[in-house]
Amino acid sequence: MLLECVPNFSEGRRRDVLDAIGAAARAAGARLLDLHADADHHRSVFTLAGPAAAVRDAAVAAARVAVERIDLRDHRGEHPRLGAVDVVPFVPLEGAGMDDAVAAARDVGRRLGDELGLPVFLYERAATRPERRNLADLRRPRFEGLLDLVGRDPAWTPDFGPARTHPTAGCAVVGARPFLVAFNVDLESADVALARRIARRIRERDGGLPALKAIGLLIAARGCAQVSMNLCDVDRTGMLEAYRAVEAAARDEGVAVRSSELVGLVPRKALPPDPARSIRLLDFRPDCVLEERLAAAR
Repeated sequence: MLLECVPNFSEGRRRDVLDAIGAAARAAGARLLDLHADADHHRSVFTLAGPAAAVRDAAVAAARVAVERIDLRDHRGEHPRLGAVDVVPFVPLEGAGMDDAVAAARDVGRRLGDELGLPVFLYERAATRPERRNLADLRRPRFEGLLDLVGRDPAWTPDFGPARTHPTAGCAVVGARPFLVAFNVDLESADVALARRIARRIRERDGGLPALKAIGLLIAARGCAQVSMNLCDVDRTGMLEAYRAVEAAARDEGVAVRSSELVGLVPRKALPPDPARSIRLLDFRPDCVLEERLAAAR
């Protein structure tokens, strides 16, 4: 039985910290399939896979390093965050079902609370409350806002761990979900308000495309605004459809699309033909496909 774990850490600039997190995960027995780090987002996305027990241990080992090395009091980045160990989703792979991913999420959530002193909230399929299924709702107060909520507002009582925000590492969100594609589109404009208008127009929450989440960000290193998206069900909204929605909304504003980028790996079924042309995908390589990376790691 294989599981995938895609932990997101609030660190995208210090390579030594990222290397230490990856080394801890590998030492616990998981395969590190991919690492995507972004300095402007100040965030990294690791893709781990392997037998369920090894992936659980790897998630905890990686989180331990993150708690030791990341201080959110000094953290400034474009991407919303609530913890050093910001979100830890589990995804069923070969021989595993969603129940197995939920069991892994709840076990790891308990261990992060007991061993690392993190308040942990369960989300998506592992959620214990319906209002906690949506990651965006949990992340909305961010690290600074949660300092005044956890331990004071009963609605913010964590599922595991202490009822107080960790002073440097904040909180963690752990869950189980199907495959998700993280996909960003850069605009030929540095107007972040424009990117936010486009995000509101295309995302499901505001009446846009189904199973699509989106925010607008400024990417200083590239001198452009970006529409940063999560495609939560590629059978309902795929990469090509999402790209075309951004392109159309930008065109209506008199702005062109510059390029797109993939964050982490993508299931083969989610990738459109000729992605460099059809969605202007930068730096695409065949080994960005999850199934290819899994096969190479065997």
